[in-house]
Amino acid sequence: MTVADAVVPPRNVSELVSRAAARHAGKPALVAGQQTLTWGELEGAVASLAAALVARGLTGGERVALLLPNGVDFAVAYFGVLRAGLVALPLNIAYTPTEIGFQLTDSGASLVLASDSLAGLAAESSVEVARVDSLARVGAVGGGEGLTESRGGAEDTAVLLYTSGTSGRPKGAMLTHRALLANLTQLSTIDPPVVAPDDRVLLVLPLFHVYGLNAGLGMTAYAGATGVLAERFDPVETLALVESAQVSNIVGAPPMYVAWSMLPRVPEALSSLRLAVSGSAPLPSSVLSTLLDSTGHHVFEGYGLTETAPVLTTALCSEVAKPGSIGRPIPGVELRLLDDEGAEVDEGDPGEIVVRGANLFSGYWPDGAGGPDADGWFRTGDVAVADDDGDLFLVDRVRELILVSGFNVYPREVEDAIAGHPDVAEVAVIGIPHPYTGETVKAYVVPQAGATPTAEDVIEYAARRLARFKCPTAVEIVTELPHSAIGKVAKGRLRESA
Repeated sequence: MTVADAVVPPRNVSELVSRAAARHAGKPALVAGQQTLTWGELEGAVASLAAALVARGLTGGERVALLLPNGVDFAVAYFGVLRAGLVALPLNIAYTPTEIGFQLTDSGASLVLASDSLAGLAAESSVEVARVDSLARVGAVGGGEGLTESRGGAEDTAVLLYTSGTSGRPKGAMLTHRALLANLTQLSTIDPPVVAPDDRVLLVLPLFHVYGLNAGLGMTAYAGATGVLAERFDPVETLALVESAQVSNIVGAPPMYVAWSMLPRVPEALSSLRLAVSGSAPLPSSVLSTLLDSTGHHVFEGYGLTETAPVLTTALCSEVAKPGSIGRPIPGVELRLLDDEGAEVDEGDPGEIVVRGANLFSGYWPDGAGGPDADGWFRTGDVAVADDDGDLFLVDRVRELILVSGFNVYPREVEDAIAGHPDVAEVAVIGIPHPYTGETVKAYVVPQAGATPTAEDVIEYAARRLARFKCPTAVEIVTELPHSAIGKVAKGRLRESA
């Protein structure tokens, strides 16, 4: 790639690697423990893997699953699959063989790239498994001709990501090269930049999730920065990594900041920090203020979806970061709050978030159903309210709305009320059937360490803070709540158990 080529907008996500390599081949691209790969070395590995995939007879549009932990191999495999014009299917490594088997079968995957330790997860599928040691690392050690020119791009599907959903089987969201690259371009126009070339970005969020994949790894490649990889999140170990690697940017989720806020060395460990962002779930305001007091840094919350590649809003676009606010739409994203009839809500009223932008997906696998409408608008299923400044606050999900005797109950409001109980560490609320009111509110409560709240305690506490129809009539005390890979409470599993 020439210098002139490097400034041409990329059509294929893998061109971010070749563009970074053309600009600074000797600069560290990825650091994982004792292993460091420069942008030039990463480009060589990606090109070699892409050539190997093409040589296997795989053709444009075929799905190649990635069953790999966070690490250099994942990045090589991901960009290599895209370079070859294929569709990457990142798989959740915490899933069971049955869950993995469903996604491999439903997607019609042609090949699985797996590490030795994870290959067994594909055992319930007949899809061919290639061990990453003999495939993805070949380019890093040289040898063979590489594929330097990317195949496909733009409106071709780049990634197929299965969303957990709230009920039923997961659905595969089809994200094109255009959508992924558009979201990176949108984020790059924010001031201060989410990731700059001189940054060292902590990549600890799962790369099989769109947040870690595009907002983390993709943004690092887009800026030509350096990614500091961690295979899993351990509060003490990861905080030490932030300090030793002089991390300047953290792309994180609430459980990370909650855990760090309780450690004594946070101010020293985050001394190199330039910017910290959080997404996937609300971050407790107490944690925000604790980190601000101890480090002098705001944690900027944002909001997005798998279907939007993923970022839609961020507090970085607000004049002031407000606790609990997801900020304002990022450049290039249009956002409206609509009522059930599709009309814009009155000022101060909650409404469903409906968005339009180049970063939207092209629908669900395989036929594109459920994508943006004819005018490009997509209903997110999330409810928000805007304050007088135009800053957004999530209220809840439309599909999680509880109807008690015809009255709307937003689980988030009930959860916020119960979370104030001194003996409650975590709470999740769902609707369950009721013979007289249609639905009623049920709360799952995790006690604080050493505390023994009763269901009656919780109900009484809520009754002093909520209208009667919003109060839980059933409370279950549990030792833990099910969570997704990035810390969001998996309410679908709670509904199944209920």
